[in-house]
Amino acid sequence: MSKKVLSWGFLGTSFISDVMANAVKAEGRSLLKAVAGRNEERLVQFADKHSVESRYTDYQQLINDPSIDIIYIALPNHLHHDYVVMAAEAGKAILCEKSLSIDLEKTRLIVDAVNRHDVFFAEGLMYLNHPLVNQLIQLLQSNATGELKQIQSSYSAAISQFVNPDSMGAIFNLGCYPASLAYRVISSMLPDTDLSNVPCMATGRRGADGNICDTSVQFKVDDNVQIQLHCAEDYGLKHYFRILGSKGFIELDSNPWLPEQKNLIRYGHYEQEIKSLEVKAEGDAFLYQVRHVLDAIESRQQQLPYPAASLNDSEQIMSWLSLWHGAAASSVR
Repeated sequence: MSKKVLSWGFLGTSFISDVMANAVKAEGRSLLKAVAGRNEERLVQFADKHSVESRYTDYQQLINDPSIDIIYIALPNHLHHDYVVMAAEAGKAILCEKSLSIDLEKTRLIVDAVNRHDVFFAEGLMYLNHPLVNQLIQLLQSNATGELKQIQSSYSAAISQFVNPDSMGAIFNLGCYPASLAYRVISSMLPDTDLSNVPCMATGRRGADGNICDTSVQFKVDDNVQIQLHCAEDYGLKHYFRILGSKGFIELDSNPWLPEQKNLIRYGHYEQEIKSLEVKAEGDAFLYQVRHVLDAIESRQQQLPYPAASLNDSEQIMSWLSLWHGAAASSVR
């Protein structure tokens, strides 16, 4: 008896849906069977480009399509919770783009729906599925840095003209990347530490849409570790991620949030020879994300394997983003 080919239904036809459609095709084991979008011209263009059989202008109709196994939610952040709840109620497996929502109240609606209906769920922090992050965790666990002291990270990209103002700005559009990787590092090195409500201080600047478009935050964890994060969405295309410890450091030279087939990690003890580690992969993070989603569903798992984000991880990361956003907004009132 042949194995069932899993079918995807995409909600949204933005550029990220296009990237994911290419990843589904490249991975090869599943089928993009349906897409929904409210702009009919873009819907037709997307469906024709990717040879999608079923086309909907109503998101609920796609969710209810019995031939669809996995719902991919690529809508603006502020809409995620509504459609996660609908998809969970329909018993579908769910991959929802980051950020999970725009506040903890909506996030908890997602968590409750996923748990109540016992469905597969993953947040689209795709880079956490890539071998680069596995290699980073292995370095950390080999004591390459010694005792963790500080994480420094920034991600800026000139995307403000493309984002939906209701998605609440740079923290939820870009800050989720350095925040989630910092969270994964902390949770790896300090697994028994409560990371749900860490103290933070932030500054920010508002953009033309009234949202925070440029902001820095400092979190303090376990009285000993400082996390300094920055994001901006109206200038640049620049990234860095640095871990400082009592004995040494790790720097991700290639973009950790858009890893490719070749990626570079620099590390070493202070004032000694710096080592370079090339991490090779079969493709980008979207390819690995699709692969791991399919593997998990076929093996009847409810979430992706570590170091990808679990549902609990996603809730904790959102608590950091919410704290950051509240502090940054308060600083510019």
